[in-house]
Amino acid sequence: MFVAMQKQWALWGSTALLSLCLSSLRSDNLPIATPHTGNRLQSLPRLTIWIWERREDLRDLDPTTTAVAYLDRTLVLSRSGVTIEKRREPLLLPASPALRLIPVVRIETSKDAPLDELSVEAIVEAIIPAITPRSAALQIDFDARRSERDWYREVLRRVRQKLPPNTPLSVTALASWCSYDNAWMQGLPIDEAVPMLFRMEPDRRRAAATGALNHPEFTLREPLCMDSVGISTHERWPVELAGRRIYIFPDAGWQRDGLKETVKQLW
Repeated sequence: MFVAMQKQWALWGSTALLSLCLSSLRSDNLPIATPHTGNRLQSLPRLTIWIWERREDLRDLDPTTTAVAYLDRTLVLSRSGVTIEKRREPLLLPASPALRLIPVVRIETSKDAPLDELSVEAIVEAIIPAITPRSAALQIDFDARRSERDWYREVLRRVRQKLPPNTPLSVTALASWCSYDNAWMQGLPIDEAVPMLFRMEPDRRRAAATGALNHPEFTLREPLCMDSVGISTHERWPVELAGRRIYIFPDAGWQRDGLKETVKQLW
């Protein structure tokens, strides 16, 4: 879901220009239904910043207000098996034990990937080591095609079985999964699905191109998507953020996009 963003990061300008972009953000009037609360998620802060594959210095982050969801590993499933690409870039984090860390596991599949029992087991066994004693939750990022949804459901079911009972299981979600194409999500063994409401996400790019951002089809309807929202630093934010857990992605990295300024706007 975030992979297409990598090539665009280098195109952003200086710190001053990016700070100006942040200060000028205005709300997008994408309709969102009323949120509800998940028990496992109640101990997490309302705001979580995403960290993808880049070096970040977050030592000034306030762990009482903000959690960190970081890319821990990417799993690539192909006919030859599962390739594990672990995080390469370092993170500088606050030393406080209050900091809530959420490892993110990205799944990618090749066209010839076998969607069978063996591949389910292989992926699950590669996901679980991302959890450490400090992990406050686990998040999985996978743009499942229609043909991969039953397989993905089984992966999530088995991951849930292997997680500690009180550990939340989160997934990122295409906007369509949370709106008009949500039937397959019903009953997933997860605590939240984070709808990706920025235009670099595939559904939002298509909607923007057709002028359909405010079309009724894109109203969020799926209950699993009601508690949280995924946004980015250089996109318009949805109107209704109150009462939701917010995940925010830095288009140019937190040093350039202004971590303190962003947190201040969202609190």
